[in-house]
Amino acid sequence: MNPHPAPTLPLVVDVRSPGEFAAGHVAGSINLPLDSLAQQAAAALPHRDQPMVLCCLSGARSGMAVQWLRTQGYSQVSNGGGVSSVALQLGRPIERD
Repeated sequence: MNPHPAPTLPLVVDVRSPGEFAAGHVAGSINLPLDSLAQQAAAALPHRDQPMVLCCLSGARSGMAVQWLRTQGYSQVSNGGGVSSVALQLGRPIERD
C-alpha cells in the first residue's frame, strides 16, 4: 500500500517558459518548461500515476512533453493543447502573475 497516494484531480502542467507562464496560466497549474523537463520531472512530478493535463500555447510543446513523460513511465498524461482551451475544459480561470 502506498502511504502517499496520488491526488485524483488532474494536475495541469504548463510547459511554456516562465515568462509565458507569468503572462497567463490556468489557475492551480505548475510551470515545468519543456527545456528543463528532463532535469526536473522526477522532483516536480513524483506520482507517475497521477492524472496530468499538459498545456502550452498551441499544443505542440505539450505534445512533445507528453511523449517524453510516457517513456519515463507516467501513465496518465494527456495533451490538453492551448492554455485557454484547458482552462475552459476544466472550468478554471486564467491567472496572471
